Amino acid sequence: MSLPPHRVDYLPMVDRPNISWPNGARVALWVAPNVEHYEYLPPRDPRRNPWPRSPHPDVQGYSHRDYGNRVGFWRMLEVLDQHNVRCTASTNLAVFEHYPDVGKSMADRGWEIMSHGIYNTRYLSSMSEQDEREFYQDCIDTLHQHTGQRLRGMLGPAVSNNLHTPDLMAEAGLTYHADWLHDDQPVPIRVNDGCLVSVPYSIELNDVPVFLHHHDTSDFVEMVKAQFDTLYEEGAASGRVMALALHPYLMGMPHRIDGLDEMLDYVLGHELVWQATASEIADHFIEHHYEDFVDHAVSLQAANDAR
Repeated sequence: MSLPPHRVDYLPMVDRPNISWPNGARVALWVAPNVEHYEYLPPRDPRRNPWPRSPHPDVQGYSHRDYGNRVGFWRMLEVLDQHNVRCTASTNLAVFEHYPDVGKSMADRGWEIMSHGIYNTRYLSSMSEQDEREFYQDCIDTLHQHTGQRLRGMLGPAVSNNLHTPDLMAEAGLTYHADWLHDDQPVPIRVNDGCLVSVPYSIELNDVPVFLHHHDTSDFVEMVKAQFDTLYEEGAASGRVMALALHPYLMGMPHRIDGLDEMLDYVLGHELVWQATASEIADHFIEHHYEDFVDHAVSLQAANDAR
């Protein structure tokens, strides 16, 4: 049976090389507000309907998410500022044109902007290879035009991918991908040319599945604390990554915002936490640990082949 090439080697946590974070930190924490633009009338996608609940326009679905840019973002911003959080905003880059005040607020604070596509209603899975290549150039140009930043990484629009996505990301000069949810540490991603790493994102510490499955805010707060406590303990031996994925239309609701303050107060109240951006985590891993992980994967494969 012929298997497709694996993008990420299986490296059991129990015997992989140790990771050390700056200043002896046990946990590298990155906070990822998803600042999104959903189109009211998106173009029809032959594979995936952005608004499957009802015929377009889906006013309920659209307006629920639009709350985030009108109200929720600003409420979250106050809490994030109080804790001096340097966010990595997972951003649909059309936000800079449709909601310029939101874009300016992120840029003025020096937040890292990670591509979340141009719109959250247009998916990589329906693009040709050439269309996707042009998509990355559009992301790069749009970000630079509005912020002067160089694009470093991506969480796919609605976490969509093609088989060639990692290769095209590396070709475009991106260094990290956040779609891979399978680890508590960065790991190398195989690409045709260049270097790309996974910076762990989270579908667990993520307000979309938590709240849409009807957990309340206190449940989410306790999940964050419990996850952090375990990673902080394990990080004494080898550094861990913790991502906190937030959406202004959910976490920015009046009845939830105090929970964000409680989460950040708890996690940032510990001394050995490196509150970093995703690119800082990727850069540190690439500089200090990438080659060790690649060599370790080669040695494991050689041992398996010898059996």
